[in-house]
Amino acid sequence: MKMTFQAPAPRIPLFSNLYEYLLVAQSDEKVYQQIVEEKKSFFDTYKEKVAIKTKPHITVSNFLAKETMEETIIRWMQRIISTQFSFSVSLNNYSGFPPHTVYLRVQDHQPFKQLASSLKAVDQYVRGNECPPMKLIMHPHVSIARRLPEHIYEKAITAYAPKSFHASFEVKQLILLRRQHQFDACKQVSVFHLGTDNRLFN
Repeated sequence: MKMTFQAPAPRIPLFSNLYEYLLVAQSDEKVYQQIVEEKKSFFDTYKEKVAIKTKPHITVSNFLAKETMEETIIRWMQRIISTQFSFSVSLNNYSGFPPHTVYLRVQDHQPFKQLASSLKAVDQYVRGNECPPMKLIMHPHVSIARRLPEHIYEKAITAYAPKSFHASFEVKQLILLRRQHQFDACKQVSVFHLGTDNRLFN
């Protein structure tokens, strides 16, 4: 089954001359497949297609920018992200954003917040080019299903709250995606590799 990224609904309108960009982290293949199975199970139970249309990912940032800015943004992100160390992520059980999203909890938010903080220079560049401020991650998570009708959310969160899910993976790279409008599929623009903390191996 073909799956496509679906970016979070922007809190700001998409303008005709701006693209929406999404910077995300993905798990390794084993954990990825575990999450895909969880999303399929959600669809089987609640028949909400959004659960199976989106790839599992953790959003670090999303923002609007002009296409002419893309080369500079990629260059800056490459330089910034390469100075950040790869890190481990543990997913631990389920939670929700009322009244619309069921998600897997990220146990330690700090590495993602550090990544977001490091991108403030890019945010300044985006703002300086008359684009809205970047949305930097505040609550890292992996969505199982989002934009749910409220009555479905209430049923689902009641069922998922007592369930268990545990998985860990290493984040070694971030992926930059782009789409032209809210109903456009996201396309991969670039991949940024995190650095390795050599102290771990000494």
